[in-house]
Amino acid sequence: MPALPTLLSLGNGVELLLVTIAAGSFVMGFDGTYRDERPTRRVTITKPFAMGKTPVTQKQWLAVMDENPSHFKGDYLPVERVSWQEAKEFCQKLSQKTKLTVRLPTEAEWEYALRAGTDTCYFFGTEKGQRPSEKEKEALADYAWFVENSAGRTHTVGQKLPNPWGLYDMLGNVCEWCE
Repeated sequence: MPALPTLLSLGNGVELLLVTIAAGSFVMGFDGTYRDERPTRRVTITKPFAMGKTPVTQKQWLAVMDENPSHFKGDYLPVERVSWQEAKEFCQKLSQKTKLTVRLPTEAEWEYALRAGTDTCYFFGTEKGQRPSEKEKEALADYAWFVENSAGRTHTVGQKLPNPWGLYDMLGNVCEWCE
């Protein structure tokens, strides 16, 4: 199998850095309080795939889509106020531009990449199950922007610590779309 690309050129010196995620298995979901997370089940990702090292920035979105729908403006802020259909269109245009197949991750791929080989509530924690410990809640600020530490706005991508597979902002900052 050919190696997955690690850098996509979007034109005008704008690039999108990718991380290759190896195939593997994990337990998806939680048997906790949220019905849509139940039941847990073993899922196998059969092929490696690539994901953006960070959420798509406004500069990257603009290079592909020729417009910026975001409320909070800044080249290195994540693009926001994007519908699922617009995210799909971004992938289609990026595919045309790069001559590669670019798509949104499946929900299973996204959760697998988020967890990065762990089976805990947070990839940096030790608690199994739906509810993080108080210690994990405190550590969350090292990895994510969320209501209590974001001042109600988005922040430059990649400022917090990455998960063990080198992906940034998998928790917080903006919501992410799946296939």
